Amino acid sequence: MIKYIFPFLILISCTGNKTRASKQIKQINLDLTIEQAERLSSLPLKCIQQEYPNKLGQVLNNDSEVKSPKNLHPAFYGCFDWHSAVHGHWLMIRLLKEFPNLKNKKTIREKLSQQLTQANVLQEVAFFKTKFNESFERTYGWSWILKLQQELITWEDDDAAKWAKNLSPLVDLITEKYIEFLPKLQYPIRTGEHINTAFGLTLAFDFSITTKNRKLQESVSKRAKEFYFQDKNSPLNYEPSGYDFLSPSLEEADLMRRILPKSEFILWFEKFLPEMIKENFKWEVGIVSDRTDGKMVHLDGLNFSRAWCLYGIGYHDKRYKHLLKIADQHLAYSLPSIVDGDYMGEHWLATFALNAMLERNAKISMTD
Repeated sequence: MIKYIFPFLILISCTGNKTRASKQIKQINLDLTIEQAERLSSLPLKCIQQEYPNKLGQVLNNDSEVKSPKNLHPAFYGCFDWHSAVHGHWLMIRLLKEFPNLKNKKTIREKLSQQLTQANVLQEVAFFKTKFNESFERTYGWSWILKLQQELITWEDDDAAKWAKNLSPLVDLITEKYIEFLPKLQYPIRTGEHINTAFGLTLAFDFSITTKNRKLQESVSKRAKEFYFQDKNSPLNYEPSGYDFLSPSLEEADLMRRILPKSEFILWFEKFLPEMIKENFKWEVGIVSDRTDGKMVHLDGLNFSRAWCLYGIGYHDKRYKHLLKIADQHLAYSLPSIVDGDYMGEHWLATFALNAMLERNAKISMTD
């Protein structure tokens, strides 16, 4: 089992004028405790109704569409941008499920009830139907909407049932959009940012399994196999790019472990990432040089997303359990920095940290 307190040594080398630390030692509690939950939940709670600064990203068709973020997106206007607002809602809901006695539980429920109203959600649906905005937040924000709804419908709670009912028109629309879009996408998008195809398909697939939506499940499975099944020798030395918050290689592997039968995945994985199957495999964490820069701080997100993929793969089969230590290294490097007081990281990184910690704590038995 993974120890509660994880001490480790990171060796970082560099060339040119990059910022470096020759040796860095951290000793961090990586478990999801009530104290961590209080810390994480405070971040989206702080910005769930903070309208500015705001990055909208919509297409304006005429002067009448020049509106404030709150008027355009009454449900999801806080936390800098639409998708961060969505996954901030997810984080608070998940932590309420995990820790019913959070100190701020009353305030969280009040804020969620104010945001996830029927009228607010219908306004969000209407926005997606305006000209040239049909593809808004495709597929990153789409996928977080599905994950948010998945969390609500798997929670036996009166508020959750009400919020899920209110959210359902938007969820239905996004599901239809996914099924319509995937056959049109001829090639996967392999960037390490929002439009990464594998990440979006992973969340959509999980939602399809929970909701028993066979049409969505089959659509995602078909495209995943068509996009990725023939891939091999993924160039890990190309990662990360400067603004990545997702690993193109690991997000693909995390998707395929869901799609393929276990024996088939093992064969695929050992062709796709042959370096990673070696027990002496090492992978340097993403180094953040400036956490006040909205793009540079993406690399903290990369560390968290690498971690959740590595935990998932490491737990999937005992021959990959050496990857769990690398996951811990990535999580521990960035976890202390998510509440450093700068909004560029605070408005979204707690979600990624929580997702990594949940994967780490997954109740999967492993044998030697």
